[in-house]
This record gives sequence, C-alpha cells and structure tokens, in this order.
Amino acid sequence: MRRSLVLPAIALLQACGLQPLYGGGSSGPVATTLRSVEVSPIPERTGWLLHNKLVDRLGEGGAAPPAYRLDVTLDDNITSFGIRSDQAATRERRTLRARYQLVDLATGTVVLDATAGSDAGIDIVSSEYATVAAEQTAAENLSDVVADQIVARLGAFALHASAR
Repeated sequence: MRRSLVLPAIALLQACGLQPLYGGGSSGPVATTLRSVEVSPIPERTGWLLHNKLVDRLGEGGAAPPAYRLDVTLDDNITSFGIRSDQAATRERRTLRARYQLVDLATGTVVLDATAGSDAGIDIVSSEYATVAAEQTAAENLSDVVADQIVARLGAFALHASAR
C-alpha cells in the first residue's frame, strides 16, 4: 500500500519542476557557480564578519579565476527603545540590511541586484560589558542569517542560469 502511494508522489514532484538546488553535489552547476563568486571586501567589523561567512558558505577560491564578483553594502543600525521614567533605554533593536549585487566579470554587467536582512532584540542590562557583548553576539548571529539569505538567492540564480 505504501509503495503504491510513494511512486505517484515522486512522479508528481518531478512533473511540477521541483529539483534539488545542489543536484550533482560539489561538481554540480550550482556548487560550481557559487565557488566562482569572489566576495568584495565589506567595510567595518560587521562587514568583515559577513564577508568571512559568505566566503565560508560559497567555497570561494580554486584553480579557476572567478567568474562573478559579489559587492555588498551594509546598513547596520542599533535603535534604543523601551525608555524608563529616568530616560534610560531598556531594549535595543539591531538591524542588519545588505544590498548586494552580483557582477559578471566577463561583461561587467550586474546580473543580480537584491537585498537581505534581519534584526534582533537586545536587553540593556546594568553591566555595560554585558550589553556590548550582547550587541556583538547579535551582529554575529545577524551576519549568519544574512549570509544564508544571500547564498540561497545566489544558489537560485545559479540554478536558473544553468537551466538556460
């Protein structure tokens, strides 16, 4: 009974055009394209964090010269809110937004222009050290989320480009 349900389900999935993003593994078209992306330096500490996370996820480098360059502009903002009666803030929201462009190095054309972003809440405590540590941890976590969003979008672009 179970087998008779699984085979039609597989046929339906194939018919709808779904396919694995990383089909072909590390030698597939998406993984190959992602490895051919060079990440431009990103200013500031949070930019450095994001740059390193992108390089780790893309697997940048290799024997072949890069085919694409990823340019990223960050907007890293901390906003205080939750004001007490003595005008001291009790909470902060750290927002990290990235506008990124994928440039084809052969033509100099921007082939992808998109944004990614996330935010995190931070408690302001009596210890300034603890608050700064929480802000830095939020920056690291937000960089992870934004890097994942960017790489997922680049993977979808690579899959679409390989289907042409």
